[in-house]
Amino acid sequence: MTDFTAMNDMNDTAAQRHLGRRTLLGLALWGCAVAVQAGSHEDFFTAVRRDDGDAITALLRRGFDPNTRAADGQVALTLALKLDALRAVQALLKSPKLQVEARNAHDESALMLAAIKGHQELAKTLIARDADVNKTGWTPLHYAASGVQARQPAMVALLLEQHAYIDATSPNGSTPLMMAAQYGTHEVVQLLLAEGADPTLKNLIGLSAVDFALRADRNEIVQTIAAAVRQRQPSRGKW
Repeated sequence: MTDFTAMNDMNDTAAQRHLGRRTLLGLALWGCAVAVQAGSHEDFFTAVRRDDGDAITALLRRGFDPNTRAADGQVALTLALKLDALRAVQALLKSPKLQVEARNAHDESALMLAAIKGHQELAKTLIARDADVNKTGWTPLHYAASGVQARQPAMVALLLEQHAYIDATSPNGSTPLMMAAQYGTHEVVQLLLAEGADPTLKNLIGLSAVDFALRADRNEIVQTIAAAVRQRQPSRGKW
């Protein structure tokens, strides 16, 4: 009986040592995984900022999440677009796990940033992957109307073709036409008016598209919008 008990005690001790080694090994592997993930996070956003598409592709193949956020809440896709890091954008878009509607800390989507920069083909790709053309608040059309690239009219036309609401209101009640009047191109103002944008609308502090143009001393745009307002007024009969 004594020998049997002693043997059991010896077996228990050996098992405990074995379990202890396995536990230590598991902790070590977990620590390595955490260190690798931390290093990968830094490498990932460095690659985005450097527009290094190959490095991004390599990290994604190793299983890195393309939707990981930086410390400031930025997501890689919107960061790459802000930086015009288009090789990084293309590398990210190759990942089926990429959430194209992920917003940054300012509630900006990738489609909004593509719109303001006039990246029409990229916008088409994002829309094909279910980017929200009519997100609440500031919309892609607001951003497209604010852009100054020569290709902005084509970008605005694309969004309208995709059923963007032409008189969408921002949180302060401003419309795409108002944005175009102060920041965008004359061609975009003319396009929005031709497509039916309402020049008589006012935002929450009572400013119209004409007021936006006046604030920026854009007299030609003032005249264009004022003419559109007059066209909406009922004509008076002659006695």
